[in-house]
Amino acid sequence: MTKARGGPAERAVELRSLIDHHNYRYYVLDEPEVPDAEYDRLLRELQDLEAKHPELITPQSPTQRVGHAPAAGFAEVRHLEPMLSLGNALNEEELEAFDRRVRERLEADREVRYAAEPKLDGAAVSLVYEQGLLVRGATRGDGSVGEDITHNVRTLSTIPLRLLGDDIPAVIEVRGEIYMPLAGFEALNDKARASGGKTFANPRNAAAGSLRQLDPKLTAERPLAFFAYGIGGLEGAGRPQRHTQMLEWLQTMGLRICPLNEVVEGVEGCRAYYRAMGEQRDRLPFEIDGVVFKVDRLDFQQTLGFVSRAPRWAIASKYPAQEQMTRLRDIEFQVGRTGALTPVARLDPVEVGGVTVSNATLHNIDEMRRKDVRPGDTVIVRRAGDVIPEVVGVVMEKRPSKARSVALPKHCPVCGSDVVRPEGEAVARCSGGLYCQAQRKESLRHFASRRAMDIVGLGTKLIDQLVEAEMIETPADLYRLQEDALAGLERMGEKSATRLVEALKKSKKTTLARFLFGLGIREVGEVTAASLASHFGSIEPIMEATAEQLQSVPDVGPVVAAHVAAFFHQTHNREVIAALREEGVVWPDTTPTAGEPGPLSGKVFVISGSFEWMTRDQAKQRIEALGGKVTGSVSSKTDYLLCGKDPGSKLKKASELGIEVLSEPELSDFLCSKQ
Repeated sequence: MTKARGGPAERAVELRSLIDHHNYRYYVLDEPEVPDAEYDRLLRELQDLEAKHPELITPQSPTQRVGHAPAAGFAEVRHLEPMLSLGNALNEEELEAFDRRVRERLEADREVRYAAEPKLDGAAVSLVYEQGLLVRGATRGDGSVGEDITHNVRTLSTIPLRLLGDDIPAVIEVRGEIYMPLAGFEALNDKARASGGKTFANPRNAAAGSLRQLDPKLTAERPLAFFAYGIGGLEGAGRPQRHTQMLEWLQTMGLRICPLNEVVEGVEGCRAYYRAMGEQRDRLPFEIDGVVFKVDRLDFQQTLGFVSRAPRWAIASKYPAQEQMTRLRDIEFQVGRTGALTPVARLDPVEVGGVTVSNATLHNIDEMRRKDVRPGDTVIVRRAGDVIPEVVGVVMEKRPSKARSVALPKHCPVCGSDVVRPEGEAVARCSGGLYCQAQRKESLRHFASRRAMDIVGLGTKLIDQLVEAEMIETPADLYRLQEDALAGLERMGEKSATRLVEALKKSKKTTLARFLFGLGIREVGEVTAASLASHFGSIEPIMEATAEQLQSVPDVGPVVAAHVAAFFHQTHNREVIAALREEGVVWPDTTPTAGEPGPLSGKVFVISGSFEWMTRDQAKQRIEALGGKVTGSVSSKTDYLLCGKDPGSKLKKASELGIEVLSEPELSDFLCSKQ
């Protein structure tokens, strides 16, 4: 960011103005314009500037307060004790410096014990209980005064209206975080998209916006949850000796605490916890943006005290930002294996979540228009874990005056064929099929993939070479390749050519399910392909089946049936299948199972974790062979969860829904009993 001319005083004024603006957007409107990392940079710059020039500090500086004043429409609430902000350790050196300061002030001759907690990315709230009854809920606000959201917090099932137990304090102010679990966040946005409503950029914004609804009924419809992490004011009871004991006390009174909390020894323990949470971060059912370390002993906290509006006994250690701001250079349309055109943002490279990002998806033309993304815009890019980076919003105040929206192309950018968009569908497609080079490459990659025809050695780069050299157009051409022609390709040679030809010969013996999956029919995945193969037994009746007949197959609905029927209705697709069979591609026909349900018919399984004696694919095959269905996510329709090591959040959800959980040995016994 360009600094103002004129010296430190002018820059301090500029920074305060910017931070106040972003605080208003974040806390009052719930519509932040910049990602957290950008806000943190501005605040850190002002902190450093005021540290060098103390005479510039004013009572109104953002460094001397937290958040922003309450919005009109909510009554003001004064907290029993100020809700403080935390200092940040942006690297290991700053974490070590924090630990060193703590030990020096305590004159400790051994490692200090810290309470370690995930830093949930939600909204901080204060809950006041009098004689065990919830009487008030408030936002953080400016740290001293917040907004009264009592009616809204009362709608959360994870917040008790009455504390449990007999030894209840006369007054207790509970501090905690209201957040939106990831599953609920996705469902909320899916519902908004379906109705044409506004979607939320991230779970944090969704949680904050949900709490600030004037109508509690709207808050009640949102999937919010709460974890307690401390207390403020307290009357009629003594405080425990340790922070962790205080959390346990809150839990006995019916308040939820995060199950990932731990006690660690010294800075090495802090480092280990930081790494462990970082490894789990993308598998957690909620978002975290860092971890918090607090000196566990409360008398030590008293001794350490506070600096400005932050405690000396606690610090937040953040992870690489999952959102960043950058410039969108251009929007291009990529053509996928099925001909789908996807708008892709070409960006000025930026580091997001520890990875340099230069491209991000815009999903589809409707999403691009809804977000009103244009070349030249400054955009917010988000990346969480292995998720493909996406543009989540535009910083409108930075939009160039000449920025113009991009229209859906009328012709395929690869082959020039017409682009069609069926009525009611968000996805536009190239009509070129196998004649489109982009689809040809992707179709061949899919055909050769491990779960389809499993042609070892036929990778992406080699397929690109073969297509670009016009040596193959359809999958049948693969089986006509000769060793001498292959050996002439770049980086091939005679040995590689021989191995590939042998792999092609070996792949000719397959199964009907793999073959159907390899054809790349829209909406036909492995499970559906296996269902079709099992139901009909051979390919001829599938090719001749009507859409109505196809719908008699388990898991095949009207949309999939229409795609399958349309695929086999096309003459060129039948010609490719005939050519493949002429080249020697074969599979054993089986006895049709139509009308013959297996012992596990109607039972839905989910597989999670890793196993010792079989792979997940093998487990899936055994279940499906007996008529069972394997899906990817736990829901109320799931009958069994097959649980291995490190199952992640699926085990927790299965337990919450009362779904039967099977270990690997239990599954083997269970399947044997059904055979």
